[in-house]
Amino acid sequence: MIFAIDIGNTNIVFGGIDEGKTYFTERVSTDINKTELEYAIIFKNLLEFRQIRTEDIEGCIISSVVPPASLTIRDAAERVLKKKALVVGPGLKTGLNILIDNPATLGADMVVGAVAAIRLYQGKEHPMPMILFDMGTATTISVIDKKGGFLGGMITPGPRVALESLASGTAQLPMISLTAPKRVIGTNTIDCMRIGIVYGHAAMAEGIISRVEKELGEKTVVVATGGLARFILPYCSRDIIYDDDLLLKGLLYIYRKNEG
Repeated sequence: MIFAIDIGNTNIVFGGIDEGKTYFTERVSTDINKTELEYAIIFKNLLEFRQIRTEDIEGCIISSVVPPASLTIRDAAERVLKKKALVVGPGLKTGLNILIDNPATLGADMVVGAVAAIRLYQGKEHPMPMILFDMGTATTISVIDKKGGFLGGMITPGPRVALESLASGTAQLPMISLTAPKRVIGTNTIDCMRIGIVYGHAAMAEGIISRVEKELGEKTVVVATGGLARFILPYCSRDIIYDDDLLLKGLLYIYRKNEG
């Protein structure tokens, strides 16, 4: 198996994965103030808890949208595994044809997600364009043509960021948990906030899908991932494939492309 690490703005997701299965996934809070030693202890304790020997891990690969944490976590992983860790970025082969204005500016998470989505869900005999939602701190939306070219996309605040903005930017709205609303019309402040965040994000996703399909002139395959997607997708009327491990799978494919 390989040790795959996805460093996000809020959480670091890491797991053991190979072509056959995902052996484990874990999340810890992203903290740029943690030292290499602190992250090394986290990785070492996790592997021991999972009863996984470092000898069973053939390599490591990392994607990151938090540059200050990237090298620290890379060095921590190498310290524990005694193996070189690849970092998704310039110089690493991904196989993705990026068609945006400046390909170097495309986030590693969007690259990794697109690589996995194309391989797993685009189809070989009758490929279709794709829309990929990654719902985390920010919701990133990627649009991929039927030839596997990355056309571009959108970035919008994620559900939790929107919720925190409501609570911090207003005098009377509280900070609440992001749980499932029971109806569309709220009858109290807390329900109204939950409904607005959840149904509002679901409606945004549906509207984006419709507008992208109109611009492309054809139907799309829609895939979603990210820690908050499971809160939103039940309220979407469109058919959306949910894959919680999509980025780990993308990291595996990129690792294989670079390490044979």
